[in-house]
Amino acid sequence: MNAECMESVKGLRGTAAAEEHCWYAIHVRSRHEFVAYGELRKKGINAFLPSTTRISQWKDRRKQVEYPLFPGYLFVNIRPHAEDFLPVIKTRGMVNFVSLVPGYPTPVSPEEIRALQIVMESGQPVDVYPSLIPGTWIRIKRGPLAGAEGVLADRADQHLFLVNIDILGRSVGLRIYAEDVEPAW
Repeated sequence: MNAECMESVKGLRGTAAAEEHCWYAIHVRSRHEFVAYGELRKKGINAFLPSTTRISQWKDRRKQVEYPLFPGYLFVNIRPHAEDFLPVIKTRGMVNFVSLVPGYPTPVSPEEIRALQIVMESGQPVDVYPSLIPGTWIRIKRGPLAGAEGVLADRADQHLFLVNIDILGRSVGLRIYAEDVEPAW
């Protein structure tokens, strides 16, 4: 994260920070990502909504539909000043800025945003994976195993769902897709 953005968050506005733009993640209402994105663009605010196209199946047809990569979130690039936050807050569908400290929006690393933009511009198919590490206790979200809890493991570039039977010193495992799991906290 650039130093100017961090200083502005701490309230130490200097002349360099006055003109520096920072990326912020914003939370929007469910299924309002594209509406909020359009409104922000109309206001002249630099916004970034990473999205992917998937085929959706209905009873009578199949259609390519664009989905946000991070449902409920998009990014804005603004100066860290109240007068720049206000138009974003007043945008239709806006819920709040993502922040680690309540009341102080947390800037997103420009390197992370640039890497995400490069990935999106590449046109390659992408999937979102939960930030899970091997050994994490997880729960299956969907499919025939929905509700099952176990441990995440990696083996030969594949994710495995392991159910441990500690008393026997054995585990049962099967391959899973990362998008089908969530942390089981």
